[in-house]
Amino acid sequence: MEPLSENEIRASFVNCSKGEARRLSLPRGLAELPWQNLDFLGWRDQGAPDRAYLVAPYAGEPVGVTLRVPTIRRSLTKTNVCSLCITAHAGSGVALLAGRRAGAAGREGNTVGTYICADLACSLYVRGLKKSTLITRPDESLPLELQIDRTVGNLDAFLAKVLGDTTP
Repeated sequence: MEPLSENEIRASFVNCSKGEARRLSLPRGLAELPWQNLDFLGWRDQGAPDRAYLVAPYAGEPVGVTLRVPTIRRSLTKTNVCSLCITAHAGSGVALLAGRRAGAAGREGNTVGTYICADLACSLYVRGLKKSTLITRPDESLPLELQIDRTVGNLDAFLAKVLGDTTP
């Protein structure tokens, strides 16, 4: 992923008002992020634990979405799998993140959700740069490039649902 400025990130949001995008808290240390290893920028709001944000390239442009995180904790005895990167996590390592749909559908209250790594570090898990606690990521027969492509494809499918994009 190409590095993004604060202004580019704020301008990318499609499912909130410009005022909300202006007020949301950005991750600290944008310049120090490992941009070359990121397929998307994802972060949790430290001041509001029920909020998360995701910005990714989509159709050649950065697209940002605000997400809601459930406040109910999942059981620590279950194993859950991220729908984007297919990393298994114990307990609350995966969360159902829901984004309001863009445009009129979102203003009517329609949302789209998917199970994502709770820390939004999918890119790092796929590349083996971060390890899931208690669970090891299974060895895959797919080469790393295809695992990355699969993660990006899964993310694109989620973003298409948020955007209401019906093009193949």
